[in-house]
Amino acid sequence: MAASFSIFILLIAFSIRFSHADPRLDIVARSCESTSVQNVDKYFKNYAAILENMEYEMYRNKFAFSEAGKPPDKLYVLSQCLDDLSNLECAQCFSKICNILPSCFPATGGRVYLDGCFIRANNYSFYREVITEGDMKRCSDDVNTNQDFQSLLRDVLQKIVQKAPNNGGFGLAHDTKNGTAVHGIAQCWRILDKDMCSACLIDAVNSAIHCMPSQEGRALNAGCFLRYSTYEFANDPDAGSLRYAIVSFIIYISAVVFICTLAIAVGLCLGKMAYRQMNSGHKRKGKELDHLVAMNQGLQFLQFKFSTLEKATDCFNEAQKLGSGGYGEVFKGTLPDGREIAIKRLYVNRKSRNDEIYNEMDVISRAQHKNLVRFLGGCFTTIENFLVYEYLANKSLDSILFDPEKKKELDWGKRHRIIVGTAEGLEYLHKGCEVRIIHRDIKASNILLDLKYKPKIADFGLARLCSCESDKNSLVNSSVAGTFGYMAPEYIAKGSLTEKVDVYSFGVLVLEIISGVKNTKIESENLLETLVTDAWKHFQSNATSKIIDESLGSEDIEEIKREIQLGLLCTQATPALRPSMTEVLQMLRHKDMELPIPTKPPFLDELVDLSSSFGFNIPGKFPLHNSHRTEDCN
Repeated sequence: MAASFSIFILLIAFSIRFSHADPRLDIVARSCESTSVQNVDKYFKNYAAILENMEYEMYRNKFAFSEAGKPPDKLYVLSQCLDDLSNLECAQCFSKICNILPSCFPATGGRVYLDGCFIRANNYSFYREVITEGDMKRCSDDVNTNQDFQSLLRDVLQKIVQKAPNNGGFGLAHDTKNGTAVHGIAQCWRILDKDMCSACLIDAVNSAIHCMPSQEGRALNAGCFLRYSTYEFANDPDAGSLRYAIVSFIIYISAVVFICTLAIAVGLCLGKMAYRQMNSGHKRKGKELDHLVAMNQGLQFLQFKFSTLEKATDCFNEAQKLGSGGYGEVFKGTLPDGREIAIKRLYVNRKSRNDEIYNEMDVISRAQHKNLVRFLGGCFTTIENFLVYEYLANKSLDSILFDPEKKKELDWGKRHRIIVGTAEGLEYLHKGCEVRIIHRDIKASNILLDLKYKPKIADFGLARLCSCESDKNSLVNSSVAGTFGYMAPEYIAKGSLTEKVDVYSFGVLVLEIISGVKNTKIESENLLETLVTDAWKHFQSNATSKIIDESLGSEDIEEIKREIQLGLLCTQATPALRPSMTEVLQMLRHKDMELPIPTKPPFLDELVDLSSSFGFNIPGKFPLHNSHRTEDCN
């Protein structure tokens, strides 16, 4: 009876939703890779397993990525809907698009773009790719030579580029003039950060502009989707959210009725089973249970209730959000006893979430140090997973260092202590705990500051564990993961991973702390210029004072110049010439110690001038592969 009632209510709910739906299922483009897989059957099986993992995540989050299998038949898949679709509209779009992609097999992968959603698959981790050679554009045959149309189009596309990166990657814009209208929409994949989203959309705008005078155009990039048209095609996101809320409420009520009825029946059966098992002296078995027991015995961290975290964040209110990225979102929370916490809500699928959480917790459990962010516990539900950390009042270093006004809070004494504290944390990771840990993503946004500006290294989502018994000078092949502008040259080129990768990132960070400028944001007529290369040129001409942040004054100029030299030592092109973190600390602590003369740094951060109508420049087309899984080094 209850089950029949639930089905009836669900049918009503879906009829309410589909009366307004426009999931935009038109196929825009499909492209397949030129290389083929070795075992097509395994590839299809891996794809089927991945779809099972992603289906619910797509319905719930409108975004999912997953992987399955082992090389050379390992498969990676990412899919996302545009944010103006409701959750149910997204589920409908995903249902269609995931059945189109397999037509690419036996190719190693491919991309499919519908007007409402996107899917991509390949045999390597492409998740953080922004712009690639496989990017496309689609222009309509109908044209509009009206000058009003062309000026409106430029204005609308410019609005989208400015809006989307600061709006979760999604932007809508429209404008009208003298009876002519232009509507635009843009969507970056959620796994990209703001800078990567901006870079992708700037390139997309450049492509779309070349569609003129077509009345409709689409730019289809690896990291984003952009569309313009003379007619209104987008859904109202607010209306979609309201429909989804109504339907979700109805489904929830019907589910409660059904589950309560089912629970009574199951409870009676379980009671009988428990009685028999108790009398037979049964033993618990199963790898999953053993793994959980081992984790509990090894970590001894708090298990937070979901209701506690929900109350602490005011139901994960957007006002409480501290940041987001490929890993998920971070919220500030306040516990009933007044303690402030930071809660990381993870982007993981159902089957791989245990591995993701265990790996991050494994790193944290092995690394306890005053300059590492403190892990408090977690909350693991059937739907979502949360890791809870101490909250640091001054948030991340980049939020202060790169703000023209806030950075004045950081005098040289504070900046020097941040440099030393970060170095101490890194030295501990490399040699002070039971295994070597290579962080792989040292940057200003991953350095958190407490009330006294004491630094703590955070975000171990990309960390790698390496045996302490292995040869510390050996190079380890690894899938490349990290952040544009901070990755060492040998790591990008060959995937060679040692502690010197962290040393390089630290050197970039030191120069940023001293200059108050991002490595990739330096103003120069030379598009190949970075902060590292600029510092090197000034060092050669004995003019390093020119890169020092003006707010620091000249009181500690000699010490600051010395640490610029230290930053250049850490960013030398040859890994063997870079100092270890232990040597870095010695140089920082012993100010009378003579520093070696640094050699030439690498020229990595090549910028490509995509001179569009707006005169934008973007980072070069380097495929940035990212991995969210920590792995033991061999």
